[in-house]
This record gives sequence, structure tokens and C-alpha cells, in this order.
Amino acid sequence: MAHRLRPVDLGFVGAAPVRLVFTREVSASPEQVFHALAEDVPGWPRWFSAVTSARATDGGAGREIRLRGGTRFEETVLAAKAPEVYAYRVDATNAPGARALVEEWRLAPRDTGTGTLVQWTFAADGTAPFRFVLGLARAGLGRAFRDAMTSLDRRVAVR
Repeated sequence: MAHRLRPVDLGFVGAAPVRLVFTREVSASPEQVFHALAEDVPGWPRWFSAVTSARATDGGAGREIRLRGGTRFEETVLAAKAPEVYAYRVDATNAPGARALVEEWRLAPRDTGTGTLVQWTFAADGTAPFRFVLGLARAGLGRAFRDAMTSLDRRVAVR
């Protein structure tokens, strides 16, 4: 890994200099979505196309993630409260300019009584160029999230 990031807690999600928040409704239940996020970490590449490799570490307390293009993350799970929230902090990465990064997935039953409202918050701090690039990447991250949620919904609907 190129460098270690600042260790932040879950409160960083609300205080980060850059917060990208995306939401999507899916037909899968909160329990099914939580299972895919938190309990089937190796399954991420099957529904999130940006992820090429994912594995749980430290008995599920951490994760190692590889993305298309070669970006790597070593992460610590900050929250895993089924079926409501799953969040993790990046501890080390080869992404230049990053100083702190937390991703939080919030799951809520849809008002219709079936399905889930999924909210993904990408909270970050970094150098000015890093923050600028994240701003430019908002549309692409949003598209990747929507595509991932569509793929995840299809995948869990088969079960």
C-alpha cells in the first residue's frame, strides 16, 4: 500500500469535507441487501462491477478490496448492524491524495412494505486535487452505484 489514511470514526460520515450521497430503491429486503454487503464480502465482484476482488479479514472486522484500474483498499469495519447499517473506513490505499475515507450503507424498508431504500454515503478528505477529482467523479460513482444496485437486486431475487 502506498500510504496510511487518518483513522476516523463513523461521525466522519456527517463531517467530511466531501460527501457524496446516493440512494436507490430495490425490491430485495433489507436483510438480503445487508447479507450481500456485510456477510458475503467475497460476492461483491458479482454485483458491483468496479470491484474485482473482495475478502473479509480479521474474522470480518476488516476487508481487502481491489477495484478496476488497480486501486486497492485495506479497511476496518466501523458498523455492521443488521439489517440497518454497514460502514467501513479505509486504513490504507494506493490512491494518491486520500487522507480519510469512510463508506456507509444505510438500509431502510420501503414505505410500500416490500423492498429496501439503499443509501450509500462516500465521505472523504484529501488534498485539494483529490477533492476536486471526487467532485468530477460524482456522476460516475452515481452510475456505478445505480448499476450495482440493479445487479444486486437481480442477484438476490434469484434466491
